[in-house]
Amino acid sequence: MQPGIGTRLQHTKYGPGVVVDIRAASWVISFIHHGIVEVADNDPELDEIIPEQVKPLEETSSELERSLLQILRKWNGIGEVVPLGDRWKNGMMLLQPADKTLKPKEVPVEQFFHKIVMLRDRLRVLEQQLNAHKVLTDEDKLNLQQYITRIYGSLTTFNVLFRDREDWFVGEKGAKED
Repeated sequence: MQPGIGTRLQHTKYGPGVVVDIRAASWVISFIHHGIVEVADNDPELDEIIPEQVKPLEETSSELERSLLQILRKWNGIGEVVPLGDRWKNGMMLLQPADKTLKPKEVPVEQFFHKIVMLRDRLRVLEQQLNAHKVLTDEDKLNLQQYITRIYGSLTTFNVLFRDREDWFVGEKGAKED
């Protein structure tokens, strides 16, 4: 079997998928229910789906939308639009070294804010992947979730940049108050 990009394949473990990249001894396949997986090109559990064998997907539009959003978020194709507080628009952040002989660094607040929002989005994806992990025990998930909550708590300093309170980082103390 010599599939090209776009070839539909069936894997006994991962189900149906489409080849999205070809490597020296493997294929990168986007599986419907398991995301992107690199599979050895000699994997005996992999078969090409011939068009007459293709069955229509029985997936509702909301399930399809949810799957697509998950893939796009994972590969940073989209992110939540989070507004910057009005008082910071067109602002400049100045990082001044203690040594006055060194030049300060200026960073547009919008650029810095965008990086903070990307960090938050990636933490949320990490949290989702952690909660959906099939091998970790519930105790392991809980312990790791507590670290993520502490990370959110460490980032509450940046809440001043957000226009809307519902976009704020919330750590352990904030979570207990709700």
